Amino acid sequence: EPGLLLSKVPDHLLNKKLYKAPSRETEKKLIRDVFVPGDIYMNYGDSFVLDKEYFIYFHDRLGDTFRWKGENVSTKQVADILGLLPFIEDASVYGVPIPGHDGKAGMAAITLNSNTKLDNKELQELYAYVSKELPSYARPLFIRHIPMQILTGTFKNKKGDLTKEGYDLDIVKDPLYFLDHENKAYSPLTKIKLVKVMKSKL
Repeated sequence: EPGLLLSKVPDHLLNKKLYKAPSRETEKKLIRDVFVPGDIYMNYGDSFVLDKEYFIYFHDRLGDTFRWKGENVSTKQVADILGLLPFIEDASVYGVPIPGHDGKAGMAAITLNSNTKLDNKELQELYAYVSKELPSYARPLFIRHIPMQILTGTFKNKKGDLTKEGYDLDIVKDPLYFLDHENKAYSPLTKIKLVKVMKSKL
């Protein structure tokens, strides 16, 4: 049975920057109270298997991909890039089907840092950021603002329900936004806007 690779963080490194990114990115890699209260482990995001001879083998990189515009999109890579924005706490990225199109378009469910709102300024900044940092095929077509991320047993963001619900406005009660090239921002998604998006050249 595959297991998640964790490494105990030594006491002398507890206050050190362990990840080459902003300190909050280091925090995302840490799991606390794993075996005893107060312990801290680094989550490498890889699963391994142990055979009967006690040899350890790499099993998989925890993450997935979807295909859009003839290109493979790494959900983890897009989520990591979105997470570098100062107002985004975490992001779950997944593919959603678009009628009349092959593959799946990108969608991101994001949580915000404390005392942050997703106002026009942030929505414009998010648009400019993904336009600069991501190729066109990897830019999320839809954004869903959720109150919190749900974790799996291996401490990864749980995306099953998010994927099933997609951008269905009859089901999703969280705020939804779409990649609005006309206004150079992520704009609120309504049923009228959704029809326009589906008819546009994606």
